[in-house]
Amino acid sequence: MTKVSAGRIEGTLSPCAQTSAGSRGRRHPETEHVYRSAYQRDRDRIVHSRAFRRLEYKTQVFVNHEGDHYRTRLTHSIEVSQIGRTVARALGLNEDFVESLALSHDLGHTPFGHLGEDVLDGFMRGHGGFDHNRQTLRIVERLEERYPAFPGLNLTWEVREGIAKHSGPIDVLRAPEFAEYEPGLQPPLEAQLIDLVDEIAYNHHDIDDGLASGLLDLEPLASEIPLFGAPLTRARKTFPGADVRSLRTVALRGLIDTLVTDLIESTASRIDASGVESVEEVRAAASPLAGLSEPVAAENRALKLYLRDHLYEHHRIERMKDKAARVLHALFERYLENPRLLPDDTRRRIAEEGLHRAIADYIAGMTDRYATEEHQRLFDPTIRV
Repeated sequence: MTKVSAGRIEGTLSPCAQTSAGSRGRRHPETEHVYRSAYQRDRDRIVHSRAFRRLEYKTQVFVNHEGDHYRTRLTHSIEVSQIGRTVARALGLNEDFVESLALSHDLGHTPFGHLGEDVLDGFMRGHGGFDHNRQTLRIVERLEERYPAFPGLNLTWEVREGIAKHSGPIDVLRAPEFAEYEPGLQPPLEAQLIDLVDEIAYNHHDIDDGLASGLLDLEPLASEIPLFGAPLTRARKTFPGADVRSLRTVALRGLIDTLVTDLIESTASRIDASGVESVEEVRAAASPLAGLSEPVAAENRALKLYLRDHLYEHHRIERMKDKAARVLHALFERYLENPRLLPDDTRRRIAEEGLHRAIADYIAGMTDRYATEEHQRLFDPTIRV
């Protein structure tokens, strides 16, 4: 049988793209697959992980039981992947690498969204702290237990680096385990894109969910946010008499098209202006090359502020966050007081990781509904344990 090269699998890419042939490999060496690139295998390992499946019941903005149609961390990750592949293809970058990063970027998120992260970080002060990017790396390097030959998923160095650098430059004082991922260098273009397409995805779908829930009002949003208001005006002219839901869909499509198109064109211009011609030159650049143009970035910042003021800090969301915080505080405190309440596999890790870290790993892996049910099991005497 004729062996298929990684180059044939990945196709013709830009000289600045990260290829499997240029990968630094895996922490634990493995024979690569004949028909799948290293980054395709990374993507598939992520998709088959338990941590990925749990994202279905982890909060994006609305807790899962609020409704069946709101985004979860899982559907959000799929939307990030969709946008990321579009941008990567337009720029001649490695789509499989982008997809691996997009699908893994939220694996370390706690139940109840960023609120859960804040609660765990509070308990972990003096014990190494807690951050969802660091937790994602812990999951793929240590906590997933699927293979007999190694802990974690044994992903390529580049995917692990992309996870470490997802939210910007590495702070080795706060996250010393990130030191091996070259803190002084930029990540490849594919990794630089992920934070941006993540923003585009959640700005788009948080508007959609906010409007559907009634927490956001259509007309004030359209009047204050041009990224949404301009395509809504065009939609009303193009489809007079259309119902509000379909007009909203067209307007959101216009918003996402503006952001994605600008990201592609602005990044391409920055690449050309920089003169970089290889991944090594991308890494050595003084600043990231992927980004929105300044006018569109300013509009995007205005949108983020609007969503913070009118959606994320809405009193209904605050009530949900308050209840969730009390659930997580109660769980952590109870496990600290009586570690025998923890499952056997978690208790076995206390000697190596310490009690606080073992509890944080356990709670971070919970879904919203599991955390709620566990709270009932521990505190409601009428519920079976």
